[in-house]
Amino acid sequence: MADNKVALVIGAGDATGGAIAQRFAREGFTACVTRRHAEKLEPLVAAIEAEGGAAHGFGSDARREEEVVALVDRIERDIGPIEVAVFNVGGNVRFPIRETTVRVYTKVWEMCALGGFLIGREAARVMVPRGRGTILFTGATASVRGSAGFSAFASGKHALRALSQSMARELGPEGIHVAHVVVDGGIDTAFTRDRKGDQYETLKAQGGILDPVAIAENYWNLHCQPRSAWTQELDLRPWVESW
Repeated sequence: MADNKVALVIGAGDATGGAIAQRFAREGFTACVTRRHAEKLEPLVAAIEAEGGAAHGFGSDARREEEVVALVDRIERDIGPIEVAVFNVGGNVRFPIRETTVRVYTKVWEMCALGGFLIGREAARVMVPRGRGTILFTGATASVRGSAGFSAFASGKHALRALSQSMARELGPEGIHVAHVVVDGGIDTAFTRDRKGDQYETLKAQGGILDPVAIAENYWNLHCQPRSAWTQELDLRPWVESW
């Protein structure tokens, strides 16, 4: 079990998170993937296994401390050492500020920021004694720029970015690579297809929509970086986006 390296992906959905898990599985990592409802992970686990990889799905709420602690402990005990931890939980909701309730604001903050803190802390707990590991946080346009209607989402993503910066400074000397990825643009999902309508096929053909597989390749490259040239923050955007 000691040689069974694990890539833990928190929030392994049908696009980015799933693609990241598949990318690391192709390199011999055991992909441990989570969503709140484990049954939704069955197609992803089956796809990884069909390619000859190893994967385990877990139902876990990233906002609940006891669930995150138990998840990391179980993986370390029963599967293998967590070499890579990816926090890929979203929370992208849009509400005018006068319609943003405390419940909405708190839930989005928990999803974006509290969950990132919990998995970051628990990953650091097991990685630091080994002197190695990679912790990657998925950000968004809202990580660096607040927009109308996105007060909750931008606040949570700004907090996640600050967490990543603080952890990178603290854990870098311990041999842990912490990086934040700003995914700035529409990702190729059913939501994007519906939103873009007739423009979707043209934009996709022109490279104007982020491909989850291409995003995942960048996560793999971050993990492979030598310690002498670590990236702390990486921007990913298609050419059509302005910044």
